[in-house]
Amino acid sequence: MHQLICRLAALAAVAACSGNYADYYNPAVAHDGRDGFRNNYRAVAPSGFWKWQWERWTRGLPAPAPPGGWNFPVVHPDVEFLRGNHTETTVTWIGHATVLLQLDGKNILTDPHFGKRASPLSFAGPKRQTPVPLKLTELPHVDVVVISHNHYDHLDRGTVQKLARQPGGSPRFYVPLGLKPWFKGAGITDVVELDWWDSRAEGNLRIYCVPVQHWSKRGLFDRNQTLWGGWVIEARGAHPFRFFFAGDTGYSRDFRDIGGKFGGFDLAALPIGAYAPRWFMSPQHIDPSEAVRIHRDLGARRSIAVHWGTFVLSDEPLDEPPKKLREALKAAGIPGDQFLVLKHGETLRLAGQ
Repeated sequence: MHQLICRLAALAAVAACSGNYADYYNPAVAHDGRDGFRNNYRAVAPSGFWKWQWERWTRGLPAPAPPGGWNFPVVHPDVEFLRGNHTETTVTWIGHATVLLQLDGKNILTDPHFGKRASPLSFAGPKRQTPVPLKLTELPHVDVVVISHNHYDHLDRGTVQKLARQPGGSPRFYVPLGLKPWFKGAGITDVVELDWWDSRAEGNLRIYCVPVQHWSKRGLFDRNQTLWGGWVIEARGAHPFRFFFAGDTGYSRDFRDIGGKFGGFDLAALPIGAYAPRWFMSPQHIDPSEAVRIHRDLGARRSIAVHWGTFVLSDEPLDEPPKKLREALKAAGIPGDQFLVLKHGETLRLAGQ
């Protein structure tokens, strides 16, 4: 019985991150319809979650980790530098979709997840395959958190509650429409909800919620009842800098819209993993070749790869995405130093950007 419960919990967590949906529509229609939020552009809606699970079971997918685990290199960041840095722009990949951005003296986290599982349960569901490179208590004081959507691999209750209790006061949480009540239920009150294309000033920064192609679900009956989105963080002072975080997304014209509106980006954090099988995942998760396409659509000077090497959410080997990214960059004629794969915990210092 215990094994059955664990299996069902694992399926529930995966389903919440990779379900089938058909809420596509004409972009002339408002995206917050009576049946929930919708994407901007029509695509082939995935179907067949249980067919996918049958394929996994009969084909032995996803392939097990090699003996001894995946053993991705993990770097312990220079905590003293990060805590003392108030002038230099840096980005540190913590794992999965969690990035620490230091910009204009602010410390900003994207989709923070420091937990052991991407699951509603502590004992079942997708388990972290690569250790977190630093403890929450080692972070510099976090000023801002942006949340892309409510799937368990992007919104971890324990993590955000601990951040809200950090010494010096809670960060301000920026979330898409509909998520504020969830945070209130978790005891977190410093929350700003934004619709697509809405923005707020945060000190000398401007923070925008922008459309991406995805969906939302956390429980049994709340499909698409909260919005999803990417985030643009813009410093407009003496040293202007523009950062884009995609969260989770399939490929769509949204990225050309974003690139056209903002006129390019200094840095983008783009997902490259959780893409197989393509017949099921493509409307909701990009693959490395589509990440390269988005890099170009955005007019990004540089991108970093996220959303790989941390949780097993799909069928490709956990170490495959960086290999496919190198192939896609070569095919597109883009130098590898324009789209970087960082180690877990690695910091990129962006002085001179």
